[in-house]
Amino acid sequence: MRKTLICLSATLALSLVAAPAFAKGCLKGAFVGGAVGHYAGHHGYLGAAAGCAIGHHRAKVREREMERQNAH
Repeated sequence: MRKTLICLSATLALSLVAAPAFAKGCLKGAFVGGAVGHYAGHHGYLGAAAGCAIGHHRAKVREREMERQNAH
């Protein structure tokens, strides 16, 4: 019982301190990558991590292209 209370307290404390993440494209990429990774050999976590990285990269590229178009 004591270990459970300590774990819950630590989880609550860490969730209150966590800063918001500004990762455009990460959630969508992680969802797709996780699903593909799960069906392609039960590697859902690896697929989600790779999908997040790719989705974030693509969002940054898209953002730069929009900035270039607005500058002209």
